[in-house]
Amino acid sequence: PIGAALPGRAIYLLDADMNPVPVGAAGELCIGGELLARGYHGRPDLSGERFVPDPFGAPGARMYRTGDLARWKPDGVIDYLGRIDHQVKIRGFRIELPEIEACLLGHPAVREALILVREDRPGDKRLVAYLTAHGDAPASDTLRRHIAAQLPDYMVPSAFVPLATMPMNPNGKLDRKALPAPVYGADSEQAAPRNASEAALVRIWCEVLGVEQAGIHDNFFMLGGHSLLATRLVSRIRAELRCELPVRALFEAPTIAQLAERVLPASAADLAPIPAVPRDGALPLSFAQQRLWFLHQLEPHSAAYNMPAAIRLDGDLDVAALKQSFEAIVARHETLRTTFREEGGEAVQVIAARGDIPMALVDLSGVPAAQRETEAMRLAQDEAATPFDLLAGPLLRLTLLKLDPARHILLASMHHIVSDGWSMSILTRELSACYAAALQGATAALLPLSVQYGDFASWQRMQLAGDGMAAQLDYWRTQLGSEHPVLELPADRARPSVQSGRGARHRFTLDAGLVEPLRALCHEQGASTFMALLAVFQILLARLSGQSDIRVGTPIANRQRVELEGLIGFFVNTQVLRAAYDGKLTFAHMLGRVKEAALGAQTHQDLPFEQLVEAVQPERSLSHAPLFQVMFNLIQSDAAALPDLAGLEVRPLIRNDSVTQFDLTLDIVARDSVFDASFTYSTDLFDAATIARFADYYRNLLAAVLASRQTRIGQLPMLGAAEFQRVTREWSVEAERHAATAPVHQLFEAQAAATPDAIALVFDETAFSYAELNARANRVAHHLIGAGAGADARVGIRMQRAPAMVIAILATLKAGAAYVPLDPNYPQERLAYMADDAGVALLLETLPDCGGQPSHNPGVTVHRQQLAYVMYTSGSTGKPKGVGITHDALARHTRVARDFFRLDAGER
Repeated sequence: PIGAALPGRAIYLLDADMNPVPVGAAGELCIGGELLARGYHGRPDLSGERFVPDPFGAPGARMYRTGDLARWKPDGVIDYLGRIDHQVKIRGFRIELPEIEACLLGHPAVREALILVREDRPGDKRLVAYLTAHGDAPASDTLRRHIAAQLPDYMVPSAFVPLATMPMNPNGKLDRKALPAPVYGADSEQAAPRNASEAALVRIWCEVLGVEQAGIHDNFFMLGGHSLLATRLVSRIRAELRCELPVRALFEAPTIAQLAERVLPASAADLAPIPAVPRDGALPLSFAQQRLWFLHQLEPHSAAYNMPAAIRLDGDLDVAALKQSFEAIVARHETLRTTFREEGGEAVQVIAARGDIPMALVDLSGVPAAQRETEAMRLAQDEAATPFDLLAGPLLRLTLLKLDPARHILLASMHHIVSDGWSMSILTRELSACYAAALQGATAALLPLSVQYGDFASWQRMQLAGDGMAAQLDYWRTQLGSEHPVLELPADRARPSVQSGRGARHRFTLDAGLVEPLRALCHEQGASTFMALLAVFQILLARLSGQSDIRVGTPIANRQRVELEGLIGFFVNTQVLRAAYDGKLTFAHMLGRVKEAALGAQTHQDLPFEQLVEAVQPERSLSHAPLFQVMFNLIQSDAAALPDLAGLEVRPLIRNDSVTQFDLTLDIVARDSVFDASFTYSTDLFDAATIARFADYYRNLLAAVLASRQTRIGQLPMLGAAEFQRVTREWSVEAERHAATAPVHQLFEAQAAATPDAIALVFDETAFSYAELNARANRVAHHLIGAGAGADARVGIRMQRAPAMVIAILATLKAGAAYVPLDPNYPQERLAYMADDAGVALLLETLPDCGGQPSHNPGVTVHRQQLAYVMYTSGSTGKPKGVGITHDALARHTRVARDFFRLDAGER
């Protein structure tokens, strides 16, 4: 703690956007007030950077950005946390280096400690500990265990470097440049592989993770691994070690030492390479392609399966080199030269020997500058909505829009039948390499492809002919059951009979305040980020729909074979992840269920979605997708990267229009500290405002989970404060119009006293005045009191609609009892049940002889919440149910009805 603000000073703790941070949150320490210095003398540039306008002070006031991190304590005292430039992120976790240093200094043998983040290999950030000791330095394993006992494993340094003294520069400050580079893994005997199996896994592990060295106790996910890399790891192990390893094993055994024990021998059939097939005729479609071909026959003019991309290219663009680059990619990948047709009633793919891919050039530089962007956006939307001709091709379209000599927009669209999300990242990488080579008049050095997509399609059909698919199908039949409900979200419009494919996109972000605790939660629960975000999404869908059987589609790369990793083509498979929503579960339990379902799905990922649909035979409709209606997709940031084109600044063209095959799709791009999310939705069903609320709900639920993970998921707050207030107060609570009023029978008595001769009741030719009706009711009331009627006692009234019934009701109320209407026209069995269920103590079928009873008001005290009558439901859903109405409710209803209908003394 460093205390509080001194007189003449203003102390602010602000986030990156200059907003005050809440208590307990870290923010930059900024100092204002009347004692603030003018700035750095003779350094206007640095002064402008550090001495900035004070957003909370008087006009013209300034404040100083110290570059220090601090947080408020609940009592207003400031805790100093360290320098901002000492705060780092490793694999998405925010790390305070001084905290690790303090922990290391807590070891009795350590004299000095310094923690740095080193990036000795591009993209491989690691924590390194430099230390001096009192005498001999402790072994690295000893220090590692010391830190691991107090801090999370992502804060344990990868290497410990003992030094005789810390290097200093001539000014007496630490010379960081003089610190030696560590040798990762060499400082721990246990880190080295102990056998050939571990050594082979270390090599594959490093290749997949993109690092030069790894210890056998390093955690795959803590080193940056994720589900996509896990799939790659499995394919490499399969190809190189001739061993089988389910993806589930990585979650259960995330270190090499543990993983080596899980490696299973694979069958010869599993390890056989994908064979190349002759190109002497047409080739079959893959199962995924076959489904899209079928849908294309139904709706040949639909753009629902277009994959449009639009990127801005700012700088000196070499158009010829760009076109040459695409031509090289098309020549390399057969699928980009493929069209489709039917032969003998079967769809086949036809591969052209060469693919001429025109790139249309549209010059917009002549369009007025104010209209140029609008016209470019229109052309991009038109291109995205233009359907492909699968028979004629080409299935890759290129258009280059020229805004001015230094600004272009590239529109590139592919049909999903020849591409998928992974393929887009391949296209991006190869375009970068080919463009750089073309600028130099050279050919890009790309690794040769051992197979093409046509080989895969033929191989897939041979694989599915075996018995292995029967086990996969049995799993999915058990997992999904025999009923396949349609998810009905609260839509703005009824579902059309045929989906139009028209969609739109709503973008939102999950900021660092959510992302960092999310990663910590996943690490704690042994789950992936994908699993946690999916679990929150399924909770949202359940809360919105009111359904408990929630099915969400999710894409899986389906490239378990190493031969397929570099191919452009439609490999992605779709899996249905089912969750049984139970509001009594905590999020930890819900996450456990989602994890189990996700791992089971990955283990059984070989069955094509098309085969699953054909096997389980859900009810088919053109109004919705089969088996599921919503999608979820977590995309790693590298998969969403833009091409790196030499000499050009590349940016995405943001468009909110879209095409969609589903009601709702949640895409989340996982970046370092902020996740970019978007809802793509069917505009047939939803308005933009509705989806914006869905996005808020998703954020609210995620925040609630992270704040209180032991709360039952049914109790997690989903609505924002304003909406909660609106739906629970402004819309749902009517302002009280009437103060408490006297019971109905007392109001009648007051009216009888005020207008005794006025007509109160007319029946046929008979009329009763207030005085007469009141007197008759009083006599019956005294009779009932004498018979034992009192507070909450039930009096059954089995009478036809006549004056006697009115008198009986008034009398019962006056006696303080509650009446139970028993319609004489009801069956005897029903009447007996109602009387028994209500506990009827007295039954009036006719008015008793009350000639000897007094005619004055009984004056029985009646409480507002005392029972006035019991009314029974029709019993259409079972036996009739009695509904008790209090005197207060009856009196208020009477007053409201009178006022609403504006009844007066002359009304009948």
